[in-house]
Amino acid sequence: MPKRSSKDINEIASCIVNVTTKDKNPNAVALGRLGGLKGGRARANKLTAEQRKEIARKAARARWGK
Repeated sequence: MPKRSSKDINEIASCIVNVTTKDKNPNAVALGRLGGLKGGRARANKLTAEQRKEIARKAARARWGK
């Protein structure tokens, strides 16, 4: 029978996050953030008013339709 870990599930999750996020290239992080900051505004500028309304209707249905 396998031994069970004595660690709490939150401790295990914390260890996993620490291991996976430890070795990030700061230049890549900055570049990704720059693109993320531009993306939403660029998408909003590209959409027509009707497209924005449809997206908002879909979001409202998803949020309140339950």
